[in-house]
Amino acid sequence: MIDNQSLPDYLPARMLNEFVYCPRLFYYEWVEGVFVDNRHTVAGSLRHAKIDNKQERLPAADSKEMADGKIHSRSVTLSSDTYRLIAKMDLIECTGNEVTPVDYKLGSPFKHDDGSLGAWDTDRVQMAAQALVLRESGYRCQEGVLYYVATKQRVRVTIDEALVTETLQTLEAAWAAASSAEIPAPLEDSPKCPGCSLVGVCLPDETRVCEGFRAADAAASHRNLFDVGSRRHASVEDAPQPHSVRRLVPARDDLRPLYLNTQGLSVGKSGNVLKINLKGKLVQEVRIGEICQLNVMGNIQLSTQAIQTLCEADVPIAYFSQGGWFYGITQGLGVKNIYLRREQFRLAEIGPFCLRVARALTAGKIRNQRTMLQRNHVEPPAAALTQLKCMQKQALEANSLDELLGIEGNGARVYFENFVGMLKAGDDEDHVTATDTDDVFTFDFRHRNRRPPRDPVNALLSLAYSVLAKDLTIVCQAVGFDPYLGFYHKPRFGRASLALDLMEPFRPLIADSAVLSAINTRMVTSRDFIRAGNAVALKPESRKSFFRAYEQRMDSLVTHPLFGYRVNYRRMLEIQARLLARLLTGEIADYPVFTTR
Repeated sequence: MIDNQSLPDYLPARMLNEFVYCPRLFYYEWVEGVFVDNRHTVAGSLRHAKIDNKQERLPAADSKEMADGKIHSRSVTLSSDTYRLIAKMDLIECTGNEVTPVDYKLGSPFKHDDGSLGAWDTDRVQMAAQALVLRESGYRCQEGVLYYVATKQRVRVTIDEALVTETLQTLEAAWAAASSAEIPAPLEDSPKCPGCSLVGVCLPDETRVCEGFRAADAAASHRNLFDVGSRRHASVEDAPQPHSVRRLVPARDDLRPLYLNTQGLSVGKSGNVLKINLKGKLVQEVRIGEICQLNVMGNIQLSTQAIQTLCEADVPIAYFSQGGWFYGITQGLGVKNIYLRREQFRLAEIGPFCLRVARALTAGKIRNQRTMLQRNHVEPPAAALTQLKCMQKQALEANSLDELLGIEGNGARVYFENFVGMLKAGDDEDHVTATDTDDVFTFDFRHRNRRPPRDPVNALLSLAYSVLAKDLTIVCQAVGFDPYLGFYHKPRFGRASLALDLMEPFRPLIADSAVLSAINTRMVTSRDFIRAGNAVALKPESRKSFFRAYEQRMDSLVTHPLFGYRVNYRRMLEIQARLLARLLTGEIADYPVFTTR
């Protein structure tokens, strides 16, 4: 339960506007501190930035200056202790003792059936809140003005008793919603959603579909969902048809990851441009607004100014060893959503809940491994496919995490025993079988090995898993999770356990697929590897080719089996993480693991 004392003293008048528009949007922005820009919010910010730069003093209500003449005061902030409201007003026009707040809106006014213009309900309530604040400060305010920029029209709003009563009721409802432990439900099939900047966070249609994606006993409350034996597992067949879900999130993001791999690079910045230098010579310039993350491999230096600017722009910096071991992330303050993390820590201590999540993740991973063999193996072995299908069922019925680990291990053994059948590099001069020199490698994969990987295929797999773990760690932090506390992988120093949990179903579909693509299309050849003792690693200058294969896979479109729309894998990772958050907060009863046919 959220403590009322943890809420701010005042509620901004603009948040009343958001509450009337959508209580769920209000909760995300004000209670959880989540904000995402789109073209509408950016345009609004630019418009208000011009107004804020012209901040002017508002004379006191009883001053001679106020009574004598016309006054225009811009960007005025006042508060009300009675109503616990604070309002920042774009413009206040004063004539004698009468003040009129003017608020600038980017859109168009509301059109009544008779063709007359009016104010939207959201704007009316916000204007009334400004009037209440002005009245408490001693000013006489009988009306407000809304200036709609799109049509360059002014609409007057009379602040009568009916509007004041409506506003006070809305204010009370907003405080009640903010004090609740439960986020308001998403709007249903609303035309407001497509233009909302937080639609990718809210996932309104997806959440409502998953509400119907329940087992027979899903009427039980969230706090009674931990009796493992009493629930059957959800499947795609249980879900509503995909056509009921609108694809409101973009299929792809225009931003791209930046990988810096050359040893000795130094990164500074000028304005919002990264300056990448080698031995004092500028080798590349990259606009910060065009990247979603910066990946630093090995001995590369970043200036404090560059780090600060990246944090301010919410661009995470991921650090790897020269060999590709993922160390950690530098990021800005991130999501203020402590309530999700509190549920995460609480539920991580409930064994049946952890087992339920782990069973679904493991079963999804085994199913996706089976799909990979069916898709890519030269001649998929019937025995292996049968074994994996049986293990998928066993995973859904496991009685403990230890039993589940055994099932997962057996599934991995069967999968990797047949992995070589998916390698189609051929037998040209790059794939000789000579064994008299350590400088000659083959892609003759026998079994999975790591720490260190001892052949080229395992070296690529380890690097792919490391990069995927990094991506999911970033996603976990973006959603508001603590990436180091999982439900399947136990906490271990320096290990992002939750990221590894979410990663399980995506290992074969993203990491393994990227490795197969890199090898089978000759993006990486046997000459791109180097041996150090027992370890085999990809040469630093050859990593660029593998990162290209990995990013091509992340950018490929895939259909969500439950929602029916197509997005790329990078977007899919975020959607799945947000669905897990819905499970933790009790909005959905089961976590729909991503699987593909």
